[in-house]
Amino acid sequence: MAAASQALQQAAARGRDLEVVAFERGSATSYSACGIPYWVGGVVGSREELIARSPEEHRRRGVDLRMGTEVVGVDLAARTVTWRRAGGAGDGGGPPEGSEGFDQLVLATGAVPRRPDAPGFDAGPEAGVHGVQTLDDGSSLIADLERGQRDGTVRRVVVVGGGYIGLEVAEACVVRGLHVTVVQRGATPLGTVDDDMGAFIADAVRDEGVHLVTGEEVCGLELAPAAEGGRVRAVHTASGLELPCDLVVLGLGVAPSVALAREAGVPLGESGAIAVDVAQRTGAEGVWAAGDCTEVRHRVSGRGVHVPLGTHANKQGRVAGINLGGGYATFPGVVGTAITKVCRVEIGRTGLSTDEAADAGFQVVTAAVDSTTTAGYMPGAEPVRVKLVADQRSGRLLGGQVVGRSGAGKRVDALAICVWNEMSVEEVLALDLAYAPPFAPVWDPVLIAARKAAQAVERACSPGA
Repeated sequence: MAAASQALQQAAARGRDLEVVAFERGSATSYSACGIPYWVGGVVGSREELIARSPEEHRRRGVDLRMGTEVVGVDLAARTVTWRRAGGAGDGGGPPEGSEGFDQLVLATGAVPRRPDAPGFDAGPEAGVHGVQTLDDGSSLIADLERGQRDGTVRRVVVVGGGYIGLEVAEACVVRGLHVTVVQRGATPLGTVDDDMGAFIADAVRDEGVHLVTGEEVCGLELAPAAEGGRVRAVHTASGLELPCDLVVLGLGVAPSVALAREAGVPLGESGAIAVDVAQRTGAEGVWAAGDCTEVRHRVSGRGVHVPLGTHANKQGRVAGINLGGGYATFPGVVGTAITKVCRVEIGRTGLSTDEAADAGFQVVTAAVDSTTTAGYMPGAEPVRVKLVADQRSGRLLGGQVVGRSGAGKRVDALAICVWNEMSVEEVLALDLAYAPPFAPVWDPVLIAARKAAQAVERACSPGA
């Protein structure tokens, strides 16, 4: 609800004469979904620590917030939404369903976990199959893990999907002392990075005790008979592998939740998410959208993409709320920056990968270097690998990837700024980055990679190349 929370705050603060009504089908508002894996792993101590703003705080700001209430239909011609209570009568014994009129509508329906299109994967938490999208999902997963670890019935966990959420949950389960298997279709984890970087990540993940199974597509989930509890027993793959398990976590990423929008006739974009302009307006009059349900413009490829991250959701919600309240703001797009950590391994990426750049029509050169996070002679120096993707003709930096130990990952922010501002690798090479032995080598790994990329561009542009 990051986008919705920001939109509520901004609209309520600016539009003094606005009557703001909000519907939330879950049990919490304004929370960090990105923090759920760290709550599962015990780094975050409680559910409450992830909540940024309670329903009561929204109500004190003038928002009529209806908790445990799901919008099930939108009629754009009649300017109404239809709703129903998740558990029947709501707080105060109100009606179980109804409708509400609107002049302006904000869709912030978020995203839903992707599920394999295979038998058994439609099972829910009662069978030991968990998504990790909402606080309620996190509560359910933690309760299942704690019960299973107490009575000894949960020892083996299979995570389906080696993306960001899959690897983060795998780490959380390793920390809990469980045997963890991650199974995924691709040859390496994290499909948003190049395969050579992914291979480096795969080795590091295995070193942390995760059983990583790559190049395997799941084809079924085996459940015990109902008389024996109906819980998961094994995940099966298309090649015939059987992965025994007591609990399954879906780590295939998310899809935009667009059923309401599609059924109402709100246009979708090329990515399948809701199409919006820079002010967060949709193609339907008086309808705005923000957050994980929306499409954003990638500033390098120029394409509409779905990038479900809390950072974007908060910014988009702010923009929508300001505009609804009579102000003016725009959301200028993204460059696809993301970062994660798996035990001691930090992974960052920004811009386009090699394949993404080629698919967008660029002729690319790449450069990868191995270095250390600090001066090599300093105690605690850790390995780091940096890879850059550049346009062959102009030398423009198109993307960057960073993988390493402690102190490596946040270097991706410097690369993100360079990609955002369309800098060439020669310009990156000239950057005045901070240096002291405890923080970086005299030539930072980013600069070494830029020098190598600049040389690759020069060779590509040389006569006879």
